[in-house]
Amino acid sequence: MPSGTPGVSGVSARDRPGAGERLARVVDAGWRPAVLLIACFAAWWIVAAAELVEPYLVPSPGATLDVLTGKTSYLWQHTWVTTYETLLGFAIAVAVGVLAAVVMVYSSTVEKTLYPILLFAQVVPKIAVAPLFVVWLGFGITPKILIAVLIAFFPVVISMVTGLKAVDPEMLQLSATMGAKPWQTFVKIRFPASLPHLFSGLKVAVTLAVTGAVVGEFVGANEGLGYVILQANGNLDTPMLFAGLLVMSLIGVVLFVLVEIAEKLLLPWHASRRDVGATTAF
Repeated sequence: MPSGTPGVSGVSARDRPGAGERLARVVDAGWRPAVLLIACFAAWWIVAAAELVEPYLVPSPGATLDVLTGKTSYLWQHTWVTTYETLLGFAIAVAVGVLAAVVMVYSSTVEKTLYPILLFAQVVPKIAVAPLFVVWLGFGITPKILIAVLIAFFPVVISMVTGLKAVDPEMLQLSATMGAKPWQTFVKIRFPASLPHLFSGLKVAVTLAVTGAVVGEFVGANEGLGYVILQANGNLDTPMLFAGLLVMSLIGVVLFVLVEIAEKLLLPWHASRRDVGATTAF
């Protein structure tokens, strides 16, 4: 049957977008934030060039670029530490968060017991409890990972619980009528239906995990981007401080994009992937 002609069911087949069309979609989705970033950097350059603010407060883009290019190995060493803490904390938060969400959905007793505790843990400022983790666990990598887990855990749990509860009740009744076992219903219906909600939470959680790792480094560390930023702040080395902030932001953006790519690969059927929207990078 020729592509694009009506089929037997009366529904027209859609051609797969070619490389040119996909590129056009990416450009259409990305030119606005690109223009905004260029405008921000232009404003930054104008403020620095006109000396509207003292250089020790706001360095020039050139000075920051010199730090990024001149101290690449130093920044890379600390960037890797923060990235490792972020990824490990995020992975643990996803594993524990998904498991907790499944248990909460299938047990109202657990949900009523655990949900208030999760809410209380979320509203407690992590920067306030971070020193306790350092006292209890030392200055190693463990406190940073734990803080990343605590910050990233809540969005994962909430999004997964929402997704598991958002399944059409008629689908659950149909599976029960057909004799499906609970684990079969979970694997075939509940879990796939919850993935769009889960990925929404993952995109939030992965950026928060970066924040958690850096917060842990602020409290007590001798490596990582948080350590770099603290050292630069103490020495009034604002070019290094800005460089650390830019690299930290880049880590969050890259991880967000990776999660979105995974979402696109795993959920090509979902409505959110059919059109390029404001919150979609691909």
